[in-house]
Amino acid sequence: MFKSLFVTNRFFWALGLLIVLCAIGFALPLLFTAAQILLVVLLALIFLDVFILYNKWMGIKARRIVPKVLSLGDLNPIYVHLENRSSQPLMVTMVDELPEQFQVRDFYRHFPIGLWDEMEVKYELRPLTRGSYRFGDINIFVSSRVGLLERRLRIPASQEVPVYPSIIQMKKYEMWAFDRITNQQGLKKMRRIGHSYEFEQIKNYVPGDDYRSVNWKASSRRGQLMVNQYEDERSQHIYSIIDKSRSMRMPFNGLSLMDYAINTTLALTNIVLLKHDRAGLVTFSDKIGATIKADSRTSQLNKILNALYREKERTLESNYELLYFATRKLITGRSLVMLYTNFESMFALERALPILRKINNFHLLVVIFFENTEIKDSLNQKADTVEDVYRQTVARKFLSEKSQMVQMLRQYGIQAILTRPEELTVNTVNKYIELKARGLI
Repeated sequence: MFKSLFVTNRFFWALGLLIVLCAIGFALPLLFTAAQILLVVLLALIFLDVFILYNKWMGIKARRIVPKVLSLGDLNPIYVHLENRSSQPLMVTMVDELPEQFQVRDFYRHFPIGLWDEMEVKYELRPLTRGSYRFGDINIFVSSRVGLLERRLRIPASQEVPVYPSIIQMKKYEMWAFDRITNQQGLKKMRRIGHSYEFEQIKNYVPGDDYRSVNWKASSRRGQLMVNQYEDERSQHIYSIIDKSRSMRMPFNGLSLMDYAINTTLALTNIVLLKHDRAGLVTFSDKIGATIKADSRTSQLNKILNALYREKERTLESNYELLYFATRKLITGRSLVMLYTNFESMFALERALPILRKINNFHLLVVIFFENTEIKDSLNQKADTVEDVYRQTVARKFLSEKSQMVQMLRQYGIQAILTRPEELTVNTVNKYIELKARGLI
């Protein structure tokens, strides 16, 4: 009983008032008498509060509602369902024991709950690392209308929840990519410029259609221009290759570049499979990690999801020669290869460029690397000193070098995307849709 009993601020205010009255009572004896009477009242209220809080009708039920898996980098809703089984309204302070990865030690919610009432408390968590997260018990501190004491009720609610690559983003971009009237910023539908080999239907000609697709026989029968409409080819091989070296450990908004690449890979894989293409995965650093051959089976998304969940960054440099031999062995036919990496200097790109050119000879290679948004944002700050001018000059040189990297890759026929980390998924999905619509895969 004594381990679960705590005093409230109201108790200290009442005790402080009695001390003040007793002190003034030395000069005014009437106030000292009043203080003695109030002390008796206070003791009676304390005993009444203890009786209310520890009677057999006192009861609070609570249960935590957590998704089966949490999404990396997203706000995940958590619910705590409370039921007041007591015979009177209560004031409740709920303290939920969050996983240690969040490093939150002051999380609580304070609210009243009515007689035989039920309520649901919602809060959101944003995990920044993959892995297993363990929630602890739910601590409920209840106080009555007297409010001098509060009782702690510890409700067992320990549970372990895995944090997977962002399933929330995967579903969001799935809807955007297949929404013909989407107006979401950044995501766009690409109009086909050339021909595919999959015939779909014959339709009326509209301005802008390729005149080479005119079906003259159907046009003569209908007395108006008709064109053949083609659909995107299916069963094309799309591989996502993720660099796990130390250059991908750089954090932005709490997530590492590798985690951004993992979230994007999952979203892109889902869209690829829904478009009836085959998705595969390769991870590498100083050695080859996960390798999943491109396939379009229904189990492929879950296989790639589990592989991405287990991947960890490494502290060594990436071995592009090893990547080349792995792609030659694993990827047999011509495929679209989306390479997520990061080059922080022109020297790093020049060292990897011969291998990238070899891979591009056999496949359609898209090199995706990242802007340093913190350096770019620093250019908007006012330069007041010579040191600030020097720092901004170096930052402009660094950003200019990134643009030169894109030009160098394109000069050798390699597709390149330079993107902010938070815009990675949008730009990658756009590039896939563009290349597929242009028939380059």
